[in-house]
Amino acid sequence: MSRATAPSRAWWLHDLSVQVLLAMLCGAALGVFAPQAATLMKPLGDAFIRLIQMVVGPIIFCTVTLGIARMRDLRTVGRIAVKALIYFEIVTSLALVIGLLSANLLRPGAGLHIAAASLDLSAMGDLAAPPRTEGAGAFLLALIPRSAFSAFSDGDILQILLFSVLFACGLATTGARAQPVLDVLEATSRALFWIIGLVMKLAPAAAFGAMAFTVARFGAGSLVSLGALIGEFYLTCALFFLLVLAPIAAYADVNLLRLMSYIRAELLLVLGTSSSESVFPHLTGKLERLGVEPQVVGLVLPTGYSFNHDGTCLYFAAVSVFLAQATDTALGWQQQLGLLGILLLTSKGGAGVSGSAIAVLAMTLSATHTIPVGAIALVLGVHRILSAAFVFTNVAGNCVATLVVAKWEHARDEQRLRSELAAGWHPLPAGDAPPSA
Repeated sequence: MSRATAPSRAWWLHDLSVQVLLAMLCGAALGVFAPQAATLMKPLGDAFIRLIQMVVGPIIFCTVTLGIARMRDLRTVGRIAVKALIYFEIVTSLALVIGLLSANLLRPGAGLHIAAASLDLSAMGDLAAPPRTEGAGAFLLALIPRSAFSAFSDGDILQILLFSVLFACGLATTGARAQPVLDVLEATSRALFWIIGLVMKLAPAAAFGAMAFTVARFGAGSLVSLGALIGEFYLTCALFFLLVLAPIAAYADVNLLRLMSYIRAELLLVLGTSSSESVFPHLTGKLERLGVEPQVVGLVLPTGYSFNHDGTCLYFAAVSVFLAQATDTALGWQQQLGLLGILLLTSKGGAGVSGSAIAVLAMTLSATHTIPVGAIALVLGVHRILSAAFVFTNVAGNCVATLVVAKWEHARDEQRLRSELAAGWHPLPAGDAPPSA
């Protein structure tokens, strides 16, 4: 009897998605039946946010620096990077527009009527401070850190990105002499992702605390709106695949469904881990097996992890509008255009790290001058469910982007691409699977 139940028991213990789902259900039940006790669970969610914020900056630095510095020829880097960045900006802008339109049409947050004064900003730390009212010139100056260390100590994502790009270009110009530094960064990156993996094990406790507090503070009726948000967001991701990624893949002479089948093992893995970094090495190998030249894969894919967040942009736009609707914050078309502009900047800071979207979303809301930062507490309990969809979209979008840039650069073997896709999908080797993050 014990042998028969052992596999099922192991599955329940090790599947993080199931753990989070059960934790959310328990948190919702506690919020309904014991609201006073549920409000005491809020520090669980707050601690999770702080732990994620602690390592976002260093991980962005390592990821961006390694992706750029590994290309020795800056002229080639510049040409490929310009093409890739133009593509990234166009596609992520389309994602933001689709996210905004979908949230405005479906209005998942309408009817919550949560007073901004009831929202606790303590979990956001310095991000909850009132945003500064400065002009465009001051904003551009704010992108430049006073020192490399201040960018990290302040947790300013865009300043960290700027320093990372400049540092990576400097390393690229030094040639082989930069290899010891790259080795140190690689080891540092692995250590940081180990921390992220450890923190993500606390996701069930964080989801439990956040959901319990949300239901206790705002009532069981909030669950209906959260369910509407989940449904609206998954529909938005499906529309993005249909309206944007499928036509782009067809332009690149790639069948999107065949490509997704080819990387199905990786897509299934990110659904379970909500971490695109967990499949990065395998995606690199599979894109090269598709006939894409290694230098294009080595530059476009890691850069896309930092700049091409199609799914994350959908998430930022949809959740921002949802929180505005939930708190009865007026967002006219002028404010939403401003929100789109802010998101075009802040969405570049996630670097594919599971959980970093919460920190970047907090910065985005702070910069809007309107949407309360503390409203993030409303979605923390369902963030795990939403992140599974947007990380899935990010991975698919970056694979399509790599194939498109490779076509522009004439850097792929067309015959090999067709034969590999026709041959079918390749499973993720069981003995070589990256640790769950």
